[in-house]
Amino acid sequence: MQPYLRLLAALALVIVSMYGNEAFADDSEPAYLELRETTANRYNLSWRVPLISGRRAQLELQFGEHVRNLTEPVLQQLPGSVVERRLIETGVNGLVGERIEILGLQVTNIDVIVRVEFANGVSSTELLKPAQRWLIVEGPRSSEQVAWDYTVLGVEHILAGFDHLLFVLALVLIVSSARRLLITITAFTIAHSITLAAATLGLVAAPRPPVEAVIALSIMFLANELVKITRGLPSLTARHPWVVAFGFGLLHGMGFAGALSEIGLPQHEIPLALLMFNVGVEAGQVTFVAGILLLIYALKRLRKDWPAWSTYLPTYGIGSMAAFWFVERLTGF
Repeated sequence: MQPYLRLLAALALVIVSMYGNEAFADDSEPAYLELRETTANRYNLSWRVPLISGRRAQLELQFGEHVRNLTEPVLQQLPGSVVERRLIETGVNGLVGERIEILGLQVTNIDVIVRVEFANGVSSTELLKPAQRWLIVEGPRSSEQVAWDYTVLGVEHILAGFDHLLFVLALVLIVSSARRLLITITAFTIAHSITLAAATLGLVAAPRPPVEAVIALSIMFLANELVKITRGLPSLTARHPWVVAFGFGLLHGMGFAGALSEIGLPQHEIPLALLMFNVGVEAGQVTFVAGILLLIYALKRLRKDWPAWSTYLPTYGIGSMAAFWFVERLTGF
């Protein structure tokens, strides 16, 4: 592999080492508010808030004056988040027309999915961002709005998922031609699309913590393959990169599904939301690969004789980062 490519990877790894772990583990995950109408003007409230550096993000719900609690909040600690549940009562018009605001959202990088399900089965899904931290409940959202929201979520999830990006970066380092890279990335895409859909629809299931740990192992495997290639030794991934990408892609799809299950899907738009989340993931992945290839081209034009030491940085950097993630996730079981 060309030295300038390895130098590029080294620069990317520096960024990952500085910011990757916190972004991946903390505010890359959205918060999720679900309001499910049980009887007239009464709603079960479920409010999931991610942890930031091991602490609950400072986000608070604020409703209009017509909303009051019927039960005291019950808190549940989950891996990476805290869930609050309670029963609320609204005015005679229900939640339609009520204002919901997320206090503290403006000082975070967290998005909030707000889902309201009415007693007749109709549901509404809204995406709140730090720049727009409140909404007026208007009833069910259109299919076009749901499609856009979940596409944006897919893009944001893959670009904040540094372990998935590091796996793709390792594939780029290993594969030597544009045609083989296209086939390899396509195989990875098809594989994780299969398991993302199957897991989200409940056809397959696996606990998320072990899946995340094994994803780190998959990156360590590619780092070992890079060592072999650097030393001129036979490599399975170098010979059949699409096979390795497809096999590990099935595993990475389970990781995507774990994140999507925490976000939730609108019950009457499940196929659309699932499809568009996957489209968003692929759009983010293509953007990442295209950005790397453009930088490779720029570095190639800039200089051709990069220092010999740059050859070794990405291989051991990828392996070290993956090993750190593996130990961290293993101890978090």
